[in-house]
This record gives sequence, structure tokens and C-alpha cells, in this order.
Amino acid sequence: MDMLLFDHIDKLGRIVITAAMVYVLIVITTKASGKRSTSQLNNFDWIVTVMIGSLGASTILLKDIPFIEGGASIVTLYLLQFIVTKYSSISPSFSQLILSEPRVVFYQGQFLPEAMRAERLTQQELESAMRSEGIGSFDEVEAIIFESDATLAIIPKDSKSTGVSETLKPVVR
Repeated sequence: MDMLLFDHIDKLGRIVITAAMVYVLIVITTKASGKRSTSQLNNFDWIVTVMIGSLGASTILLKDIPFIEGGASIVTLYLLQFIVTKYSSISPSFSQLILSEPRVVFYQGQFLPEAMRAERLTQQELESAMRSEGIGSFDEVEAIIFESDATLAIIPKDSKSTGVSETLKPVVR
């Protein structure tokens, strides 16, 4: 109980100084590596974001992890993220290997049960995504796509269109 609110001034000082150093490091490396490093465009982006947060917190709070070691691990993750995203933008086959494909889970008034099962989605989740887009009826929806970044994209019906919309062509087969 004696360390509930405060342990020691030296420990507090170390945490404050390390937090400032980690903050500066993350700001600089994020700026240097670009917006993509903090995006959540796919599962790998999300994983790297979580890992950097965890490494930052560990470096700040754990006295057994010196700033140089924690900083090196953070910079390494940013570098690996840059290499993977750069190579995936150059190589379609590498991109296909590491990224998940978007999948249509509702199309032209029909739920696609196999696709929903494969993605472990429920009708309630699709309805929730529709509500968040201000859509109240499946009659207003052309398609719902489970995107590579695990978001549900709602494509509303276009009363003027007679064919498949441009954004749906790559995912509707």
C-alpha cells in the first residue's frame, strides 16, 4: 500500500524524462515515415500502431528498458513498416500475399451468407454500419463490402445507374 500514490522522486523523474524523449522520438519518426505509418489501412498498419504504443509505454515505465533500446525497437518497426508498404505498392503479388482482399457481404438486396460466415460477420453488424451512414433500409443499399482495413463500406443505390458502379467492379465477380 505504501507505493499506491507515489514511489520515489527519482523514479518519477525518470518516467517524466523518458516520456518526453519517447514522445519526441515518435513524433520525429512518424513525420519522417509519413502518414501511412499511423494509418490503419490494413491489419499490418494496425498491428504496427499497437506495437509502437506498447513499446513506447514499456520504454517509459519499465526501468529495465533503456531509452536507446526502446527507441531502437520503435525505429525498427517504423523502418519495417516503411519497407513492407513501399514494396507492396511496387509489387502486386507481394501486396496480395500480405493484404486481405475486400469482400462483398451484401449485394443487390441479398445477404451473401458464405462471405459473411467466412468474415465472421452478423446481420446486426451490417445494420449497425448502415445506421452509422444514416441509411435506414437495405432497399437503399447496392452493396456492403468488408474492406481490407476491417471496416464495412456501404455503397448506396444510385437510381441513375444501370450497371455495376466503378468502385464495385474490382470486388464483384
